[in-house]
Amino acid sequence: MEELKASPANSSPLTPLGFLERAATVYGDCPSVVYNNTTYTWSETHRRCLQVASSIASLGIKRGDVVSVVAPNVPAMYELHFAVPMSGAILSNINTRLDARTVSVLLRHSESKLVFVDHIFLPLVLEALSLLPPNARRPPLVLIADHDVDGDGQDSSSAVDQFCSTYETLVEKGDPEFRWDPPSSEWDPISLNYTSGTTSAPKGVVHCHRGIFIIIVNSLIDWAVQERPVFLWTLPMFHANGWSYPWAMAAVGGTNICLRRFDGATVFSLIREHGVTHMCGAPVVLNMLTSSPENQPLPNPVQILTAGAPPPAAIKDRSKDVIISGGENLSSVEVESVLYTHPAINEAAVVARPDEFWGETPCAFVSLRDDGSTPNPTDKEIMEFCRAKLPHFMVPKTVVFKDELPKSSVGKILKFLLREIATAMGSPSRVGRS
Repeated sequence: MEELKASPANSSPLTPLGFLERAATVYGDCPSVVYNNTTYTWSETHRRCLQVASSIASLGIKRGDVVSVVAPNVPAMYELHFAVPMSGAILSNINTRLDARTVSVLLRHSESKLVFVDHIFLPLVLEALSLLPPNARRPPLVLIADHDVDGDGQDSSSAVDQFCSTYETLVEKGDPEFRWDPPSSEWDPISLNYTSGTTSAPKGVVHCHRGIFIIIVNSLIDWAVQERPVFLWTLPMFHANGWSYPWAMAAVGGTNICLRRFDGATVFSLIREHGVTHMCGAPVVLNMLTSSPENQPLPNPVQILTAGAPPPAAIKDRSKDVIISGGENLSSVEVESVLYTHPAINEAAVVARPDEFWGETPCAFVSLRDDGSTPNPTDKEIMEFCRAKLPHFMVPKTVVFKDELPKSSVGKILKFLLREIATAMGSPSRVGRS
């Protein structure tokens, strides 16, 4: 027993980075990342991450330096969850919905030494850098180009001199045999995330290798995630590192379906095309996914992983979103799920409007699609649409059209603002009205 002392063989630091090496060995020929017409295998993803890690180190980034990423759910964003910590640096994903002033504050506070930026968010980052104090160090940029999406990549090519490199150049020039060093301690930081700043200035939250490892194991067990799931990235990876699922998918050899922009029709198309088994979503995502645009059930069962919320069939609405109309309790989520099936509606939120007769009535705030695919409905037409699918007491008595619904920095619809508007509108009924 005295010989059972700690050694490298029995006390290596816990880190989620080892999941990638295992995936390359166990699931090497299995698909790892799918994006538009591009598909990588786990052996290819492992190689690409090593090459990027090698290139990051060659840029002078040292162990403990912060590397920031401003990008949507594209393959580079997924790979950087491994490549950055493999280089010894600390990954800091920045919320793409923040304004330039806040992004500037985060870059300065984190003392970021390098910034990966997707071409779509180039103007945001360049403005953020311009807001840094004159004596502040401006981190070099790496461009994540994507010429395959709406031609957007062409806009960033003229600003290539702003960058020290492009992402794919780092892949090409990196060493595929790069020997990354595990953390010297499992308590070493792996990521730096910031709160959204909804109620105050954003605060930095540091996660260690051990903490992320434990979160991954617990999450996979709690949600009974099977081997080789097909995971659709509806949750932004910048949000708490996608609840640690970028690393978790490597642990079980999953397939990551990357989605640059969230769109209901695209989501359902990808579910059918790839046989998606899992996705993540906040309540607004769940509302849009309770039925398909064609009002047909999903072609295969999909487990929706949520933060502290059960799958859609067992959703319990928040107490403030329970509307009591004429003594009947109705769920705003259920009404919203019907509104989202209307082909002309882009966003929907339902809140209570005070009513002298009924106590409260449902008030729907909606924004319409601007693609011209369907004619704009009137408020009465939307009510009739709901009446065909809902009990009478659940049908919105008021429909308010908005160009866009108010949202927090992480994309959650700010219902408290809509409640204030509905309350200020007053009662639509008179006492004694039937």
